[in-house]
Amino acid sequence: MRAWVLRQPHTALVREDRALPVPGQRQVRVRVRACGVCRTDLHLVDGELPNAKLPVVPGHEIVGTVDAAGPDTHLAIGERIGIPWLGHACGRCGYCLTAQENLCDTPSFTGCHIDGGYADYTLADEAFCLKLPETLDDVHAAPLLCAGLIGYRCLRKAEGAQRIGIYGFGAAAHLIAQIARHQQRDVYAFVRPGDTAAAGFARDMGAVWAGGSNVAPPQSLDAAIIFAPVGELVPIALRAVRKGGHVICGGIHMSPIPQFPYEWLWGERRISSVANLTRADGHEFMSLVQKIPLRIQVQPYGLPDAQQALDDLRAGGVSGAAVLVA
Repeated sequence: MRAWVLRQPHTALVREDRALPVPGQRQVRVRVRACGVCRTDLHLVDGELPNAKLPVVPGHEIVGTVDAAGPDTHLAIGERIGIPWLGHACGRCGYCLTAQENLCDTPSFTGCHIDGGYADYTLADEAFCLKLPETLDDVHAAPLLCAGLIGYRCLRKAEGAQRIGIYGFGAAAHLIAQIARHQQRDVYAFVRPGDTAAAGFARDMGAVWAGGSNVAPPQSLDAAIIFAPVGELVPIALRAVRKGGHVICGGIHMSPIPQFPYEWLWGERRISSVANLTRADGHEFMSLVQKIPLRIQVQPYGLPDAQQALDDLRAGGVSGAAVLVA
């Protein structure tokens, strides 16, 4: 099988020809059909995920079919499944025992600690695989497995917010904007200053207003979700939300947050983060997606073009979600 491997941070991916992996107990081998390219993969390449296994095959938005199964498995050969970021949790720590497996003390993440989907085949713990909506093909289902799931967890954290700002309008934002509009909320999109194409894309995805992140919204927001990994956006978002408003940071990594006056936080405003996902998130989200006619914007690449996809994502050249196709 082919695999595109990160051997060291700040280096290009390298193709390796490997033997097919053999599934162990409660594992399945999956023939990869599509794999989303996520900003987290850039953080991996940039050495910003310090506990990553190296060398490692990136990719954690995997859609594929079960090709082989180890002992004590229940998935059928040929069954289509999705493999998300959370690849394993211990099930024993205090977090796992209180329905917070996303905060597990000893987790394993796909494409970080476990070889991921930038390959022809991968292994997965069947207990952490997800069933996918039958209405979506492989390529359009892939972005749901991180962009969709993490975005949905952020949206839930916004609770009853009616006016929601989204900073950074990429793969996650274009999905969550549509879900928010389906829930009859108003979405205000903030893009890189001067990026009229991104602003137009946001409006096309349902935003009632779109503008540069350096511009105040036309009215105060109830909540703001920050998908861009830019710490400078936190105080900007705080100034955009009303008293009692909530700023939610949805990335796994963010540049340093600059100092800001306490009065910007005062008024019972809140800042919080979203970390990883739970299997319950996955089941709930996939069930919801079947009821909403999402327009999932994808930019497909061949598997040998994985490095190009990463480069395009870094340069801001991807509208929607980049997806590697087998």
